[in-house]
Amino acid sequence: MTTIRYPESNDLRDLVRFCEKDGTIWLDESRMILMHTAALGALRKELLGTVGKEHTRRILTRMGYASGVRDAELAMRIRRDQPLQDAFVTGPQLHMLEGIVRVTPLHLKMDVDSGDFEGEFLWENSWEEDIHLKEFGRSDEPVCWSQIGYATGYTSTFMGRFILFKEVECVACGHNNCRIVGKPVEAWEDGEEHANYFQSDSMLKHLLELRHQVDYLRTTLTQQTQTPQLVGMSKGFKQAQELIGKASRTSVTVLLLGETGVGKERFARALHQGSERRQGPFVAVNCAALPHDLIESELFGVEKGAFTGAQATRMGKFERADGGTLFLDEVGELPLAAQAKLLRVLQEGEIERLGDDRTRKINIRLVAATNVDLSTTVKEGRFRSDLYYRLNVYPVKIPPLRDRVADIQPLVEAMLERFCTLHEKPLLGVSDKTLQAMKQYPWPGNVRELENMIERGVILAPQGGWIEVEHLFTHLGDAESWESSISSSGRLESSSTPGKCSESLLDSIIGTGISLDELEHALLTEAVGRSGGNLAGAARLLGITRPQLQYRLKRNSS
Repeated sequence: MTTIRYPESNDLRDLVRFCEKDGTIWLDESRMILMHTAALGALRKELLGTVGKEHTRRILTRMGYASGVRDAELAMRIRRDQPLQDAFVTGPQLHMLEGIVRVTPLHLKMDVDSGDFEGEFLWENSWEEDIHLKEFGRSDEPVCWSQIGYATGYTSTFMGRFILFKEVECVACGHNNCRIVGKPVEAWEDGEEHANYFQSDSMLKHLLELRHQVDYLRTTLTQQTQTPQLVGMSKGFKQAQELIGKASRTSVTVLLLGETGVGKERFARALHQGSERRQGPFVAVNCAALPHDLIESELFGVEKGAFTGAQATRMGKFERADGGTLFLDEVGELPLAAQAKLLRVLQEGEIERLGDDRTRKINIRLVAATNVDLSTTVKEGRFRSDLYYRLNVYPVKIPPLRDRVADIQPLVEAMLERFCTLHEKPLLGVSDKTLQAMKQYPWPGNVRELENMIERGVILAPQGGWIEVEHLFTHLGDAESWESSISSSGRLESSSTPGKCSESLLDSIIGTGISLDELEHALLTEAVGRSGGNLAGAARLLGITRPQLQYRLKRNSS
């Protein structure tokens, strides 16, 4: 039997980083955790006692399958240029690196193009059989359910077709080692029976359906209007949404407060859609974008000949919004003359066009918004105090995105769905590392900046792949600093050492007479070499980001 050798695993160890500062562990772009096998054993025991063996096996098998899928995607990316067999055994190597089980390949025959696969592997030190024996003793059938799920998920993703693994020997059944065999599901006589464990749990699906029905009935009974434009779950967001919901059942004038880009117009539209005016028009005006000498004509309308250039009678925004809602964004930018007319509209419910002496009654709901402190502008004499008090009847504060970290993930999911459809580009989503970076970013441009960044990520990400950090951010500062990786001896070592270079090191470098460009080129080449050609690992050795390394490599080669 041909011996199957594993390739060097330096490139895989370089992908594992321990970041004490952030309380995170990473395998490339995927977040990982260290967990006691005793805790996993307690979970297994609880599941068996609660939902029974069949449902527990299905849950753990599907959990392992999901893990195998992620590792297969990683393997195909980092070793795509290596021989097929070396690329494939990345999965067993990762399974060992992750502390799951020791894997020894016994037989492997595969052809991705034809879909043919035959594989046999020996398992030793399986955590799953070990914990099962401790908790339940000897078993009549194999018990490494999540590991079988992993092998099946990994191989199926790698091969592009469903490859089913079965545990034909298990230590928990009295064998010396665990042994697994994998081949296409149709090649197994009982393949369909085992494939059922990879399907969604019918009992859990039924429970979820019942929960959705209860949620729907509760929503109907409380008459809470759900608006698709508003996405979020943070406390500050929910408070603003609740205030909007209450205001929508009245005709009160609403003042939306918040920084630029927090989504004030979306809240205004939600208010309109939740009100009795939903069948009427929604007219939005950005007061800051209008020239001061045209604001009054834009808002209140103009009669023909009212001023030079007024060659036709034209309705203003107020008349266009009659019967509906008028949204005045950046209302603090209105000149004082327009503020006086706006106050009269709010008090009397009527307008006068420029150049006309006839008043017109209008029926609108006014929603104003500003990103400045109107009370300060009142003190400075740039905003009328009487108008401020008239607008400030029902203020709603929309928190900035940096204070709504819990909203980032649902916002990203909603935006991904929209932009993937818009650009006809299916993606797997954002990687764990990317999501972590997004949660740490201060978002000075708020939701608008997030929206633009996600669209850029959708465009830059590979077809059917993940959106990585470099697709969104041009630089991350010290996002990867203070991390530790795993050495060949299995010890943790710092990936970046803070502090200054020693004088002796500087003296040695200067004494060589090497130029700065030559020194940089040597460092880059050495780091890439030590990382086995893996740019992410090389970047971590140098304490820079992968895009920065790519830029320097390109600059040095030109």
